[in-house]
Amino acid sequence: MSAKKFHPVDKTRPVYIQPEALKGRGSGWAIAHRFAGEAREQYDDGWGSLDQEASEEHLAPATQIIEERAKTILSSNQSPDISFEQSINPYRGCEHGCIYCFARPTHSYLNMSPGLDFETKIIAKVNAPERLRAALAHPRYEPRSLCIGTATDAYQPVERKLGITRGLVEVLSEASHPFSVVTKSSGIERDLDLIAPMAAQGMISVYVSITTLDGELARILEPRAAAPHRRLRTLKTLAEAGVRCGVSVSPIIPFINEPELERILEAAAEAGARSAFSIVLRLPWEVDPLFQDWLQLHFPDRAARVMARLRDMRGGKDYDARFGARMTGEGLWAELLAQRMKKACARLGLNRVRQPLDLTRFRRPAAPPSPPPPPSPQGELF
Repeated sequence: MSAKKFHPVDKTRPVYIQPEALKGRGSGWAIAHRFAGEAREQYDDGWGSLDQEASEEHLAPATQIIEERAKTILSSNQSPDISFEQSINPYRGCEHGCIYCFARPTHSYLNMSPGLDFETKIIAKVNAPERLRAALAHPRYEPRSLCIGTATDAYQPVERKLGITRGLVEVLSEASHPFSVVTKSSGIERDLDLIAPMAAQGMISVYVSITTLDGELARILEPRAAAPHRRLRTLKTLAEAGVRCGVSVSPIIPFINEPELERILEAAAEAGARSAFSIVLRLPWEVDPLFQDWLQLHFPDRAARVMARLRDMRGGKDYDARFGARMTGEGLWAELLAQRMKKACARLGLNRVRQPLDLTRFRRPAAPPSPPPPPSPQGELF
């Protein structure tokens, strides 16, 4: 095994760079999360490894599905940066393995690593359709703008087996409740039999996330997501079925996919996209060292430039979580990027404002059946 390199990102948080990546995974680093009760010391033992589990880290682990029965499934949005009022995430964690995913730190709350665990230990909310039905059937529920897959992709690979998102769409279709979806998976095509009729009534919009047109970059940036050309084909398929489509060029990473911005928008518009938005790379919590580790592994020649540009946009910090700034950044480079986006969208006829969906058709679905009462302790005597 080749020796690992030690690369200090800053004086307080060293990052250990892997000499090779795990095939099919965004990160091979089982980074300790910030809530870990016990931190193991990492060390160079002189034999080309940095800790006792170094050899195991290079064995690509299989995906583990952990079933969860959620108490609720609708989450209310309190952020002024986001256009929808509520969201549904049928899964926690995501097999796509996108190194930049801002949702990685949520695995910390489950006492799991935001690195490798986030990609390999997927929490599946198996009763999500049942909980959604109960929420929509409640007498006090009023329809509001709803988005599916805001934290992790609702059509990630495990959905092909579990069909939880399909169950959610069935409930929303029955209730004529409008919704939007953001995905980088071609799996959404499976549900066109439900989506197309809703689209004809102005009740759905789909945003396909396309970060690059470069297949080689996509394989290391988003290793288990659909290939760029496949996402464009999904856009075309949806548009031809009458579905209102848009493209998300997110995240924009300086000097990595940022030079492709106009070309991505052009390809998406040609495929059938009619709107577009973008978000600048965000590095909250453990995403920061994970991303910098990835940069040093794959782009050591430009890693310093990438981070310098990001810090220019974040007031000298790796990340700025303030509302109004976290999605776009601030400063000259952020302004230039916004101008490029605006001009390209105007030239291509891509709408920058999300079109409202029709909430007036909502009809309360039938409530789910009540669970059977627990057995009587008296009956256990007989």
